[in-house]
Amino acid sequence: MWSSTLRYGDAAEAAESAAELDELGYSVLWVPDIGGDVFGAVGNLLAATTSAVVATGILNLWMHEPDDTARVHAELTGEHGDRFLVGIGVSHAPLIDRVNEPGTYERPLARTREFLDGLDAASPPLAPGSRVLAALGPKMLELARSRTAGSHPYLVTPEHTARTRVALGDGPVVAVEQGVVLETDADRARSIARQHLATYLGLPNYVNNWKRLEFTDEDVADGGSDRLVDALVAWGDEATIARRVQDQRDAGADHVCVQVLTDDLSQFPRDDWRRLAPALV
Repeated sequence: MWSSTLRYGDAAEAAESAAELDELGYSVLWVPDIGGDVFGAVGNLLAATTSAVVATGILNLWMHEPDDTARVHAELTGEHGDRFLVGIGVSHAPLIDRVNEPGTYERPLARTREFLDGLDAASPPLAPGSRVLAALGPKMLELARSRTAGSHPYLVTPEHTARTRVALGDGPVVAVEQGVVLETDADRARSIARQHLATYLGLPNYVNNWKRLEFTDEDVADGGSDRLVDALVAWGDEATIARRVQDQRDAGADHVCVQVLTDDLSQFPRDDWRRLAPALV
């Protein structure tokens, strides 16, 4: 499960929810990082669970130093076992330039290499097998293949997953995020999906990637076409969502990070997590 509420919601409820997800059989809990104490949140989830891995999707490399990242990873794995996977990403220029000085975001590929170099040089280092890289385009995918355990693509279709598998070859992990809405009414489901997609439609990294998948300017305009929305967010009953997860696996994903979307993204969607468990785990 990929969940922003596990990261930014009430810490006590996040811990309680994480414990239930662990008991339901979900293998990895993914959380984002758009500011704040991500390591504190990861520690909270690790302490609440016994077997689930906790993964960052992604740790924003502009907001952290490699030495600190490696040190805290070592501390948390020492305390909770080898259950902390560090997903690393270069984020997006509009976000980084808004929270820092304008023009901060530059040379994203080189900056990512430098961050990985810092993890390698840290004492102790954060090993390549304990990290994955958010990667959409060919150059970042090559970096994921050569310097990490694999990739964590976000907001992608099974077609992109197939291209990712070809780019990475056999061996590296493809841990793809998949948004879902447990709703059979098309208008309501697409409305929830568009609420989720609104921010991402303004981020060039995603838009450019969708265009590489042959979506058009019309598809990304006015909240996204039905074609784009349905390609990025699976909606329907439990069986329909399970089919999309299987489509991602058939395309080459080793692991699918399911992000449950509702009309109130600030709430923990615990009922939906429970309903989906028999179909997904």
